[in-house]
Parts: sequence; structure tokens; C-alpha cells
Amino acid sequence: MKRLKNICVGFLVSFIGSIPLGYLNLAGLEIYSRSGFHHLVLFLFGVIFVETFVVYFTLLFARQLVNSKKLMKIIDFFAVGFMFVLAYLFYSNSNQTTLANNHINQFLMYSPFVIGVILNCFNFLQLPFWTSWNLYLINGKYIATEKQLKYYYIAGTLIGVFLGMLSLIVTLQTIFQKTNPFSKYVMPVFIPLFFILLGSIQVFKVYKKYFKSSALGI
Repeated sequence: MKRLKNICVGFLVSFIGSIPLGYLNLAGLEIYSRSGFHHLVLFLFGVIFVETFVVYFTLLFARQLVNSKKLMKIIDFFAVGFMFVLAYLFYSNSNQTTLANNHINQFLMYSPFVIGVILNCFNFLQLPFWTSWNLYLINGKYIATEKQLKYYYIAGTLIGVFLGMLSLIVTLQTIFQKTNPFSKYVMPVFIPLFFILLGSIQVFKVYKKYFKSSALGI
């Protein structure tokens, strides 16, 4: 019973967490649209390969990571810059179609598995995500982590990440294929605006977390 519960809880958390549009999903969408389903699956295997270690170590050291305020602060500030950099890259590349296609084609020359590994290594926002969730699930006794039970939880999270990203990417590709007039605005307009929105939200969180409280103290 505990094994099944661990799998189900891990699947639910990771499936929901992987659905919001992020740069990994956008990269997967680009690979799927250009190289097909097989390459997308390899890309997702690369993503969950890294995810395995992230979930495992945040599960083991959840309390220590939460208490490391310096590490959390570095991650928060990095997330702000990273979102705005992504917005600029998508916008600038969309204005130079030929150059952008050359960059993408060179990028896709590498193994999709390797691309997934590399991109997910830069996904530092998953550290606070998994740390907070793992701590919450452990404290609430929603999962059991003694002995071999934690591996069932990790298996559930990996299945959830894979299926969550796969379903989103396939759905988006289907939508873009059916709405060609709309899809031409995705790269130059909607994706940069999306990352600007995420960056702005992160700026607000950083201000509220690190500056507002100190200002009130003064």
C-alpha cells in the first residue's frame, strides 16, 4: 500500500509541476516539430535522467537545503536574470530567421538525450521546487522514505515528469499546426512575453522575500 501511495503521490506532484510552460517544454516542442516523436522521447529521457538525481538528493537533504538561506538566495536571483535572458534570446532570434535556423540546426545536431541532460542541468528552479515539496510530503506523512520505499516515490515522479511534458508538447504542437496564422507570433511575441512575465513575477517574489521585510524593519 505504501509503495502504491508513494508512486501515486510522486506522479501527481511531478505531472502537475511539469505542465506549466517552461524552457524545457519549449525546447522539447522545437525538437518534436523539427525532428519527430522519437527524438522528443530521447530528449525527455535526458531530462528525467537529471531529474532522478535532483529528486533523490533533495529528498535526502530537504531540511538542510531549506535552511541554507544563502543557496536559496542565489537560486532566486539567478532565476530573475535567467528568465529575462531567455526572453531576449527568443525575441532576437525570431527577428533573424536564417541565423536562428542555423543556430537551431547546429543545436539539433547533438543527441536529443544530451540536449535534455544539458538543459535540465541549468534548470536550477527545480531545486527549491523539489526541496519544498519533498519537505512538505515528508512532514505531512504523505510519503514514506524508509528503506526502499523512497525509490517508488522517485519512480512515480519520473513517470509524472515524462508524461506531463510529453502531453503538453504534443498538445501544443497539434494546436500550432491547426492555427498557422497564430503560430507565427509564438516565437517573436508570445514566448518572450511569457518569459518577461515569469521574470517579473520572480522579481516581485525576490523583492517581497529579501527587501520588503528589511525595509519594514527599518
